[in-house]
This record gives sequence, C-alpha cells and structure tokens, in this order.
Amino acid sequence: MTADKAHILLVDDDPSLLKLLSLRLESGGYQVTCAHDGRSALECLKRYPPDLVISDLRMDEMDGMDLFGHIQQANPGLPVIIITAHGSIPEAVSATRQGVFGFLPKPVEKQELFRIIEEALSQSAPQCDDTWRREIITHSAKMEQILEQARRVAVSDVSVLVTGPSGAGKELLARAIHKASTRRDKPFVAINCGALPEQLLESELFGHAKGAFTGATSEHEGLFQAANGGTLFLDEVGDMPLAVQVKLLRALQERQIRPLGATHHVDIDVRIISATHRDLETAMENTEFREDLYYRLNVVNLRLPSLQERPEDIPMLARHHLARAAERHKPSVKGFSRDAMAMLASAPWPGNVRQLVNVVEQCVALTPTPMISEAQVAQALSHEAQGIPSFNDARAEFEKTYLSKVLKLTEGNVTQAAKIAGRNRTDFYKLLNRHDLEAAMFKESKSAG
Repeated sequence: MTADKAHILLVDDDPSLLKLLSLRLESGGYQVTCAHDGRSALECLKRYPPDLVISDLRMDEMDGMDLFGHIQQANPGLPVIIITAHGSIPEAVSATRQGVFGFLPKPVEKQELFRIIEEALSQSAPQCDDTWRREIITHSAKMEQILEQARRVAVSDVSVLVTGPSGAGKELLARAIHKASTRRDKPFVAINCGALPEQLLESELFGHAKGAFTGATSEHEGLFQAANGGTLFLDEVGDMPLAVQVKLLRALQERQIRPLGATHHVDIDVRIISATHRDLETAMENTEFREDLYYRLNVVNLRLPSLQERPEDIPMLARHHLARAAERHKPSVKGFSRDAMAMLASAPWPGNVRQLVNVVEQCVALTPTPMISEAQVAQALSHEAQGIPSFNDARAEFEKTYLSKVLKLTEGNVTQAAKIAGRNRTDFYKLLNRHDLEAAMFKESKSAG
C-alpha cells in the first residue's frame, strides 16, 4: 500500500504532539485523521475506517491499551502502533505480546516512524483493489463495516465464524475472505454440515480407507485434504453432530486428520471459516455444541445483517440480479417499474438476499413486457411465500411437528415419548429445548380436553 493511499488515525491528548505528528505524516503522503482522546478515536473508526492506528499510551479516561482492546473487538486485524515515554517501554513490550503491532518511544524519530508504518501497512494489506469483494453488492454502511473487518482479518490465518440469518450471504462472505487472503490461489471448499448424516459427514470431511464401512469400496480423500493449502468453509456448523465435533476439534488442534478406517495420520494446512444461523451460545448451554470447539472456530465473529437491516441495498441488488437473469434467459427485460421497485423495497424479505434473487428471477421468467410491473412482483412474492422451504427449515419443521405429536400421544410423558422416538431422555430433552417445547404444555392441553 502506497503512502498516498494509506489512511492513518492519529490519537493523542497532547495537542502539540498531535499537530506535529499529523504534519509529519501528511508531508510523507499519508491521509491523516486526528482524535484527541480514545472515545473520539472510536467514533472516527466507525465513520471512516483507517488502515492503521497510532495512539499515545498515556491518555486520560481511555489509555492506549484500552483503546486497543476496543479496536480488537470492532476491527480485528487493524494494526495499532503505540507511542510511549521511555519509562513505559516494559509496558510497550507487554503490549506487543497482546497483539499491538509495535511501539515508538518519545521523542518520535522521523525515520523510525515511517519505517514502522510501512512495515505495518505491508503486513495488513494483501491487495490494493476490490476484486476480492466484487460479488458482494452493497452500499450499506453496515455491510461496508463488515467488509472492512473481513478485509483486515483475511490477511491473518485465524478462524472466522460468520453468523446471521439464512439467505444473508454467509458463503459469499466466506469466499470473499478467501479471495482477499494469501491462500487465494489455493482451493476454496465448502460443505453444509447440516445436510448429511453423521457417518457420511465424517467421511466427507476426513476421508476413509477402503473397507472402512459397508459400501466403502475404494479409498476416499476427504475435504480437508481437498482444501489443503486453502480454505475449508463449514456451513451450518451448528448442526454438526457431537461425535464429528470431537474429531474436528482434534484436527484443528493437531493440524492432522485420520481418515475413517485408516491407521495413519495426514498433515493438513487449512484455514477454517464456518457459518451458522443458530445461536451457538444457547447450543452450548444445551450441550449441543462443544464449548472448546466454539472458541476454536469463533476467533473472529462477523455478523451479517438481514436484508431488512440494509434496505438501501434492495434496489441495487434487484437491478443487479435482474441484469444477470435477463442475460441468461430473456434479454428483452430491462428493469422494474417505479411501483414495482417500491414494492420490492417495502417487502419484509424473511428469506433475505436468497429470497430476493428468487423473486427477481421469477419476475424475469414470467414477464411479457420489458418493464416488470407491480402486479408481477406481487405475484412472485406470493409464490415465494408458498414455495419450498430450505432443507434445514423443512427438517426443523418436521422435528417440531413430530415431537409435538409424540408428546400429545403420551400426554406429556417424556420417558414414553423418548422411547417411541428411539432416543434416550437426555437427547429427547435437547430436542425439546431446540424447538422451545415443554412437556408440561401437553399435559395441560390433555387435561383441559
């Protein structure tokens, strides 16, 4: 990153030093934003994210290390340089161990200042263009903040957990992080952990030897090996069975896997990005997700907003996907009428971007005119509301209906219901918790009838 493009946030409660350093940096070709205390600096971070922060260690109210702590939470991967007095050098050494990029002793020497800045910038910016995020269509401030965090965390090898509602674009963000990383020339491999039964999921992830189980007629290389050197994306990781969670944790700790039925271990070099729409903290409380694995996967958490949280993106997304659909199927379709676009913008979008894409494609396929009308949008929205749910949503609905039926049949007797379901009581209670069901509800309804 060149000096004339780099943006530095300078934080110091000494006005004279702040002015001196600001002039020095601007003369070196950097863009500089000044903040006179930690709280002002945090506001600047939200409005205009910098490429680097330089902060004094000793400041009133919020010192440099407190500010660094806030920066780590809000902008993981953003490099921070701390300015210290000579007597604070031991503290500065400790700070570098906590993740601060480096420190500068007072008085700040000009050549050393530029040297450490260039070193920090060279390690924090893998690419100077936006090709890595080209597939993500947005001008939402919330999304831009997420993408800025994604760009910064991409250069490190830490595990990232992407959370947010179904259809919000979690895999798209994972692919963008991969493209912005040093692993971008290696494979990106994705798997939906909620779509496969336990043994098949384990085989897909870790591979298996010939004869490992019935039907294993040949050796199979798992996705960890297929993604070696690159990125493995674990979608819906919250639905991963506990037995597979144990094996995944061991693989991440040891950087080795052992295929099913094999006697040898295989070294792996894989960056993990995972995603879920589930509340993993609640899943941990219900012993459905391992706490140690959660902290391995959730080194950095990026939460994608729902489409309702970024309504300013709806027209842009609609036009983008209309152009793509028209190019593939019907080039005569040119756009939406004003009323049609207004209806799109005001729709609730429970299925988020995925639902919007489906609606746009239906409109393009069914419209007889170059401009899509309000009535055609209304029809597509109606069809979408009655459409086929996702696999995970359908399975969840089936589970809840099934549990309700066996509890109603047994008048809320969990022991009998678990026996009918072929589950032990502990597993059955976990299923009830997952679907917010209580046995007492069915006892009361029975006695009332």
